[in-house]
Amino acid sequence: MRLPVRIDAVLVQALIAAALSFAHLHDLASAAGQHGWKAWAYPVSVDLLMVAAWRRLRSGGAKAAGWCWFLVALTASLGANVATAGLLDLNVVPAWLRILVAGWPAVAFLGGTLLAHGPATPQRDPAVKEGAVPPLPAPELPIRAPESAPPATVSVPPALVALARKVADEHRARTGTAIDTSTLRARLGVPMPLAEAIAAQLT
Repeated sequence: MRLPVRIDAVLVQALIAAALSFAHLHDLASAAGQHGWKAWAYPVSVDLLMVAAWRRLRSGGAKAAGWCWFLVALTASLGANVATAGLLDLNVVPAWLRILVAGWPAVAFLGGTLLAHGPATPQRDPAVKEGAVPPLPAPELPIRAPESAPPATVSVPPALVALARKVADEHRARTGTAIDTSTLRARLGVPMPLAEAIAAQLT
């Protein structure tokens, strides 16, 4: 079974134009002193740079860089077509054109690298529809600090209370003022919570 072959006139025209541009670039590079495989590499370099720039334009990201390098490649291709149309004697190529042809590989390498490794276009989350308002985060409830437990009641032996009362009386007789908790703690040699409990019973 033979498959039907459909000839696209636009595709044929594009192939013819590409072949002519390819040949013009080859002839110009060869006339500028680039012989052998190097003359064939120049049109490949120009066409690949143009394709890379066009793909960047189609991707929708960094259009300024895409247009810049697309115009550079288009200028190189169009310049070769015009130069080989009889306006330039290919047997006597001027020095400035030789410099441009010799410097093209560096320009093409820079453009291709920037286009290939440029910043990627951020992709949208498919779950989020355009124009949809994102859900607001739930309000955070304030964290309540744990309530401090009431201080435990310190039991004071009656004998210790009697000793503390005696020490307090001696302090009042000597100084004329009531004994404070720090002094009572130092005189009795007890912890501060116990001294506070004793002082509370002395008042």
